[in-house]
Amino acid sequence: MPTYDIGLEHVSLAFATKTIFTDVTQGVFEGDRIGIVGKNGDGKSTLLHLFRGAQEPDSGRVTKRGGLTFGMLDQRDPLDDNATIREAALEGRADYEWASDNTSREIVEALLGGMSLDAKVGSLSGGQRRRADLARLLLKDWDILALDEPTNHLDVVTIHWLAEHLKNRWSKGQGALLLVTHDRWFLDEVCESMWEVHDGVIEPFEGGYSAYMLQRVERDRQADVRETKRRNLARKELAWLSRGARARSTKQKFHVKAARELIADVPPMRNTLELKQMATSRLGKQVVDLVDVTQIFEKPQGMADIDPDVAALSASASRVDVVNAMYAEPQLHGSVEVAVTDLTDPRLVDAGVPEAVESAEEARKKAEAESGNPQLADDREVRRMNTGGETIGGGTAATDSDDDTAAAGVTSAARKVTVSGREILDDVTWLIGPGDRFGIVGANGAGKSTLLKLIDGTLTPTAGHVNIGKTVKFAVLSQRLDGLEKLGKYKIKEVLSRYKPSYIVDGKEVTPGQLMERLGFESAQLMTPIRDLSGGQKRRMQLLLILLDEPNVLIMDEPGNDLDTDMLAVMEDLLDTWPGTLIVVSHDRYLLERVTDQQFALLGGKVRHLPGGVQDYLDMVEAIKNGKRLPADTPGFAGTGSSSAKSGKGKAAAVNAAASLPQSASRTAPSSEGANNGEDSTSKLTGKAFHEASKRVNAIERKLAKLEEQKTDLEAQMAAHDPSDYEGLNKLNEQLTAVNTESDGLEAEWLELSEQLE
Repeated sequence: MPTYDIGLEHVSLAFATKTIFTDVTQGVFEGDRIGIVGKNGDGKSTLLHLFRGAQEPDSGRVTKRGGLTFGMLDQRDPLDDNATIREAALEGRADYEWASDNTSREIVEALLGGMSLDAKVGSLSGGQRRRADLARLLLKDWDILALDEPTNHLDVVTIHWLAEHLKNRWSKGQGALLLVTHDRWFLDEVCESMWEVHDGVIEPFEGGYSAYMLQRVERDRQADVRETKRRNLARKELAWLSRGARARSTKQKFHVKAARELIADVPPMRNTLELKQMATSRLGKQVVDLVDVTQIFEKPQGMADIDPDVAALSASASRVDVVNAMYAEPQLHGSVEVAVTDLTDPRLVDAGVPEAVESAEEARKKAEAESGNPQLADDREVRRMNTGGETIGGGTAATDSDDDTAAAGVTSAARKVTVSGREILDDVTWLIGPGDRFGIVGANGAGKSTLLKLIDGTLTPTAGHVNIGKTVKFAVLSQRLDGLEKLGKYKIKEVLSRYKPSYIVDGKEVTPGQLMERLGFESAQLMTPIRDLSGGQKRRMQLLLILLDEPNVLIMDEPGNDLDTDMLAVMEDLLDTWPGTLIVVSHDRYLLERVTDQQFALLGGKVRHLPGGVQDYLDMVEAIKNGKRLPADTPGFAGTGSSSAKSGKGKAAAVNAAASLPQSASRTAPSSEGANNGEDSTSKLTGKAFHEASKRVNAIERKLAKLEEQKTDLEAQMAAHDPSDYEGLNKLNEQLTAVNTESDGLEAEWLELSEQLE
């Protein structure tokens, strides 16, 4: 038996209703970087507790090298509520102690940035406590570091920083890392081997997450396992990992040729053209248009400019001894003059103008008293979430230069009110069409939740307006489970009985019960009350009920919370066949790029297109950290909005310019050539060679997109062609072969150039 630094010897462990491990022997050597995956409840966290000594096995033993130090980030932190952040996370270190060392200063600024070291732990939000506990752990030296879901509550920038920190924390061959996370990008970036915990055993795999998926599919193929659904989902995810050129470029251990052979018969992730056609028939041409939208939150008297999304960050303590953040999100501050007839105008109320909030509250109480209905306060939100055909907002702000607008509407206003404070959106025009699948990324506090509320109509923009199509039916998968909690006393079967007996999914008729099983539930659970479900099960039930409502616009805010990697794959597979408009906000870059076709960043008051995916956003952040300016928006482009002055004529020009574009162009992003203007300056490589390589990469990407369209068209022609016309079919097949050959050559060149650019 090998001598592990820490290990399990013939360990068995069972709880009342479940066997976790059966005669398991496995361990960790110095230099290991191990990712641990498995279904929720199969024992991933329990495994870490066994290593830590917090859980005793029923039989067998846990071995540990003498003098070894083991640090663990648990899902429940051990911090004292009465201690300050300085006492709990920094363990009493003075500022000069942690700030004088580059590594410790980076840890503190990355995880505690924006927080007061004098704040009491008990006053922190769950996310802040998590960051404080992670900082406490990383500030110490450990022989083995075990992290249980470390990316929870972290934004994309901090997740990227944490990956780099863990990769460089120890010299090669030193230290050891055990990592439990559902973030598949993070697993691939950090880990060099994988453990899959399932059915009472720990099965090891070489390489990161991508290599694990390859070996798992090959293992299933050779063993001819009975878990057909699970195997097909794994193969589909493998197809996603290997087909996308951008995804492959960061997977050095990934054997592309072997992967292609395994997925040769796996169809594309989704038929984008067919889904768009279906979405258009369900939605019409207009879905949601944000036109010249500016959103400002009023600064309350005596307080800092606070975005409601991050109010908790500043409410936890005095602003004394606040840590400078490693990366400070650019915050705009501005003012808009709004013409209103009374102070209950929703533009003022939703902007947080104190007088307007007070007036609206008085009006609400008066209406409740007259009607005796306490639900009136929620009427606007309920109405907007279930009906389309609305224009939310007053159109334009009142300015001295806005003569035309003044003539149109301001003359009837009783007064003008100036709204000043934190500006989340700055004159943004963004058109969302039928079948669009958009991902949104941004730092914590950038205003992503605000943007979603503007899209679904629950928030009125301070200036500009939001047009919602007549046939739109929204559904929102939020981070909270409030709606599901109201159903807590009912059994799953009782809840499902309220819906239609059958639905069409991926061209097949399925029942709600079959959809439930597809999301990982068992038929025996039909009699389980909703309140007795685990966090991950409630999350899946929340998604199921939303899909059963048959919305045509689905908004998802951090949909990956509480789901394991297998369940994430199930959800992604289900969304692949969903024929509607999809808007996703997530810090999980793998999930975001997997289920959406285009990604955008909310940065600097603009919605900026990311032709290269989330990496483009990280490049922009790096440029900001290095003191460089963001690339300018394209005036009139529908994806970002004009950066011109907020005059009515300037706005009209922007809308007209966007409207003059073809529909497909007006609802997509600018070319990657334009976006690359800011990327060249932030890359580590410089010079003419880099410039030429970048141009070639962009050209290849455009060509590959055209070839993909040609391939789709040829396949459609072959499907519709007369099967008895062999000559015609042969010609079409020759054309298809030529397109595939050219595409393969370009992908190989793209991959080689991308590795050189990295």
